[in-house]
Amino acid sequence: MNQAQMMAQMKKMQAEMAKAQDDLASTVVSGTAGGSAVGVEMTCDYRVTSVKLSKEAIDPDDAETLEDLLVVAINDAVAKAQDASAKRMSAVTGGLRIPGLT
Repeated sequence: MNQAQMMAQMKKMQAEMAKAQDDLASTVVSGTAGGSAVGVEMTCDYRVTSVKLSKEAIDPDDAETLEDLLVVAINDAVAKAQDASAKRMSAVTGGLRIPGLT
């Protein structure tokens, strides 16, 4: 493979990676806690787009439990976003581990 072919292949991979990042920015994952008492929706570029609370989750005398449920739901959504991102980027890079992408 000559240098021109290698550069063309790198440009193609860069374009595919940019498209994958755009796709991930519009892919929404959901995290939940307490059954379905707390729900969080997040894009795979880690922007929270929605938080839903059931009436049962809201107890003015027990804010700590709701706070804990929110943390669990957000962490659940983050784990799902990371998994989706790793799978999508792996498809682009052919399984190569590139720091900062997976």
